[in-house]
Amino acid sequence: MIVLKSVSLFGEKQTDISIADGIVVSLEPTSEKGIDCSGLVALPGLVDLHTHLRQPGFEASETVLSGSKSGVAGGYTALFAMANTNPVADSASVVEQVLTLGEAAGLLQVQPIGAVTKGLAGAELAGLGGMARSRAKVRVFSDDGMCVFDPALMLQALTFVKSMGGVIAQHAQEPRLTEGAQMNDSDLATELGLTGWPSVAEESIIARDALLAEKTGARLHICHLTTAGAVDVIRWAKKRGIQITAEVTPHHLMLTEELVRSYDPVYKVNPPLRSAEDTAALREALVDGTIDIVGTDHAPHSIEKKDCEWENAAFGMVGLEHAASVVQKVMLEGGRNWRDIAQVMSSKPAEIGGLTNQGRLDVDTEANITLIDPSATRTVTSQTHSASTNNPFAGVALPGAVVHTLFRGNFSFKDGEVVEK
Repeated sequence: MIVLKSVSLFGEKQTDISIADGIVVSLEPTSEKGIDCSGLVALPGLVDLHTHLRQPGFEASETVLSGSKSGVAGGYTALFAMANTNPVADSASVVEQVLTLGEAAGLLQVQPIGAVTKGLAGAELAGLGGMARSRAKVRVFSDDGMCVFDPALMLQALTFVKSMGGVIAQHAQEPRLTEGAQMNDSDLATELGLTGWPSVAEESIIARDALLAEKTGARLHICHLTTAGAVDVIRWAKKRGIQITAEVTPHHLMLTEELVRSYDPVYKVNPPLRSAEDTAALREALVDGTIDIVGTDHAPHSIEKKDCEWENAAFGMVGLEHAASVVQKVMLEGGRNWRDIAQVMSSKPAEIGGLTNQGRLDVDTEANITLIDPSATRTVTSQTHSASTNNPFAGVALPGAVVHTLFRGNFSFKDGEVVEK
């Protein structure tokens, strides 16, 4: 038996957590000896609905193992692995390969996301039924990195996934409005001589797909919201009763387009960093519940793809190891509490993704637990457990630190160190 002593459960009452055979058996004080967790907040293990683990095909940037190490260091017990691998995860065989790699790593639950279209090409649907029936039991489908831009194909996809209880996670980007785009469309883009990425490219796709979801009664999830206008569209859709959820990334909650002045490609991301007004709107929407979850969009890249001129650099940032700190800062400063943090980082993403064994911390639940020191302050570095170093928060001081992560009752991260299988 493992006993976590004197934890602050959801930042509220102090108690002990007793674990046996991978299951939480008690949340009451006990005379049993255990591990001193005084001052640590206990939350259900964090769940990321939006991670790029890159394997198969792009192992120079990340592997399932290195991404899992980064995940547990960030307090995660489940990662949804996006489909833009090589080969693309558009068939039962590839999603099962990713699932097997996650099981071999054994640090957390790796849940494959299936592509919506074959090869992410946007021309015809991938084998959605086969992936859903596979051992991976895929329920989230996304062409993230690419938008499912054909409305007829999107309508077909929504109709299909509804029948299997799944969800489409859309990368909202009208491609004809973003050709050659390099940063947010603004006066700063003109000043820097970079092609602008208009807000309407995101907002128009969200509005279109919300109406398609309303027509079909299907579930729609919007990846990485970035604009104030997009927040307005989500509010409008929810008021209509449409089954729509939305996520925001840590970097879009805190970083703005002003960082692009440096021409440092670490700040190049898809969708781009937006204005300070957009960032404020995103924070408000997360605090008031309009935005449902935080998804990291952890997008590692090799040095060769980032250490180059801005125009030639790849889009993307790593995000797993500082997400909890960013959300702690935003949510607590916004007047919310640790239960609210658990909702947006664990319970709701698990619900959207259909993981019934994740997102809860109660008696008789699987012991997937994150323990955070809320009083810690750390300065982020570019060196993480990820295979890549493209960290936009390097040099930034953030509150809180993950001390322990337990996956199925065993430590996967203990006292600040990964505990390998």
